[in-house]
Amino acid sequence: MKRVLPLVCVLLLTAALASAEEARLMHQADIHGDQVVFVYAGDLWTVSAQGGVARRLTTHPGMEMFPKFSPDGSTIAFTGAYDGNMDVFTMPAVGGEPKRLTFHPGYDIVTEWHPDGKTILFRSGRASHSGRFNRLFTVPAGGGYVETLPLPTGELTSYNADGSKIAYNRMTRETRSWKRYRGGMAQDIWIYDFAANEIERITDFDGTDAFPMWQGEKIYFVSDRGPANRMNLYSYYIGGKEIAQLTNYGDYDIKWASDGPGAIVYENGGKLFAFDLASGSDREIKVEIFSDKTVARASVQNVQQYIQNYGISPTGARAVFEARGDIFTVPAEKGDIRNLTQTPGIRE
Repeated sequence: MKRVLPLVCVLLLTAALASAEEARLMHQADIHGDQVVFVYAGDLWTVSAQGGVARRLTTHPGMEMFPKFSPDGSTIAFTGAYDGNMDVFTMPAVGGEPKRLTFHPGYDIVTEWHPDGKTILFRSGRASHSGRFNRLFTVPAGGGYVETLPLPTGELTSYNADGSKIAYNRMTRETRSWKRYRGGMAQDIWIYDFAANEIERITDFDGTDAFPMWQGEKIYFVSDRGPANRMNLYSYYIGGKEIAQLTNYGDYDIKWASDGPGAIVYENGGKLFAFDLASGSDREIKVEIFSDKTVARASVQNVQQYIQNYGISPTGARAVFEARGDIFTVPAEKGDIRNLTQTPGIRE
């Protein structure tokens, strides 16, 4: 009997893992060696770059976003919506207490680590005269004074190997749901040389060129310039100024691409993928998440704070409201409130 019990436990664990559903809706991932950190349901999780069961790093009710591994992979910088504000935090990559680094009342979005691992680059509207653009700032990883980069605008950004230059977007659009956009907010990629204080535009496409990632003599980026008009991965060779398409997704766009040593991780169709820079091949990172799913479970809600549209009946005796996907009628003075649709799984 003593020999049978461990075997039964192993079989039960294997069955549980085999029956687990593969996770979806993971985004804003970053990679370092065999570590991948990503955002799921407003929290940070880590998983092996080979896939498997993810481990939860944060549980705070506030959102955690935009995680980035330090150059040595020991620390994660991220934006946390703690204490009523969005600020820059760091925490050990294995988990631990977050340390707050910025204290401005505006939003501070983690963008990148300096290659020396001593400072963290973030973007913020704290010094912008308009809410339509951000500027770039650095803060010491151990805490200290914030410094402003000399560029008038700055968004998604990546350092070169020695930190003497950056590849960056001058405007942001990655959180918008626009598809195949062609217009005044189309993103291009620029290079800024700190020593020379000079900028150079390296893409000039009327669509989207975003998420610059500088690795060696190439700057990788995401663009919808291909024949399928889907966001795919491209590379720009600095020496010959040549652009090459590296992936060929036709159904879904690549989203939230981020690079680590020798690899790029991104979201496509709600799944995570890793692109190996040496072999030029990509593969899915199959992730299993065991969670209590508190935001997905059925619950009773007071919907008065979710009212979006309304109208008044011809007699004025009742009003009609749209709230949280259902249609309600409410009496002007006396009577009951009626839910006319009662379909919580469908939005009217």
